[in-house]
This record gives sequence, C-alpha cells and structure tokens, in this order.
Amino acid sequence: MPRAAPFAFLAAFALAVTACTTTPSVPPTAAAPPRDEPFAIDGRLSARRGGEGISINFAWMHASPRDEFVVSTPLGQAVAELSGDASLRRVEVRTADGRREESSDWAALTERVVGFPLPVAGLAWWAQGAPRADAPHSLETDAAGRASVLRQDGCEIVYAYADGSERRPSRLTLVCHDLELRIVIDHWRAT
Repeated sequence: MPRAAPFAFLAAFALAVTACTTTPSVPPTAAAPPRDEPFAIDGRLSARRGGEGISINFAWMHASPRDEFVVSTPLGQAVAELSGDASLRRVEVRTADGRREESSDWAALTERVVGFPLPVAGLAWWAQGAPRADAPHSLETDAAGRASVLRQDGCEIVYAYADGSERRPSRLTLVCHDLELRIVIDHWRAT
C-alpha cells in the first residue's frame, strides 16, 4: 500500500461513519428514533475491504445539517478530523499530517479519496436504527420492535443492542458491496 494510501483508507472509512443530513425526517414508528435529533457518539470501528483492514476510535457529533467527526488510533492519537454542512454543500477531511480534501458531498469526496463512493448519506439514520426516509428499504425488527436487519442503498445493516430496554443500537455490522464495517457504540449523548 503506498504511503498516502493508509491515510486515504482511514479517511474513507471515517467518512463512512459520518453522514450528510440532506434527507427528510423519518416518520415515527416503533423501530424509528425521534425526528433527526442531535446526538454525539463515541465508539470504535473496524473496516475490511478485500485484503485491507483498519481499526479506529471515533467521536461523532451530529446536529443537522452539521456533522463533525474525530478519528483516532486505538491508542488515542488523533489521525483525522472530518466535517460537513449539508446547508453549505461542503464536506472536508483534514489529516494529522496537514493534508486536506474538500468536496460538495460525501460520496464525491470518498470517490476521490479512495476511488469509490461510500454509502454515507444514510448513516445518521442507520446509526439510530432507522432507514433513510427518501429511499426504498426493507426492515426486519426484533420482538421489542427495534431494527434487527435493515437493507437500503445496496447495504445490509445488522443491529445488536446492549440489553432489552435499549432503543438505540450498541453494535452495527454494515456490508456494502465489498466493504464490511463493524461499529461498536460505547456512548450515546444528547447534545
């Protein structure tokens, strides 16, 4: 892998956990969270694409139309900062070594950084256990009415919950084409 590739790979997978929130709100159902409410998540992500893999920690602050994301190594060293504002149609990634990439949307930025667009448009919804309202989907729920398997945008998202009373997922496994992401959410906070 060329020297720049690890940063591009890391940035692309970090982008996969952030979301551009240009989508309409999700109608309330038993499996859907409240309307696009602000949140902050601390967690861990492992990603695999072909023979390449990476593990990172992340902190994600979502307050539509803005998302901010800090990526760090498992030992806590900051590697990249990502931010996007849907109302301004601007997203960017800044790496710890000073490199910067900018675009009008997440898909175009990930296409440029790693050579393929990542399915980031729905992740603010998917992280909360709900489908994006503006795209076809299929949703399976568990006995408590929570999302257990969601299929949307060519991706399959499988959910796990910390216990029977939790409404928000604590683990997600996303498979999108040849990309597999495993996300562990350590802390949810209202912002």
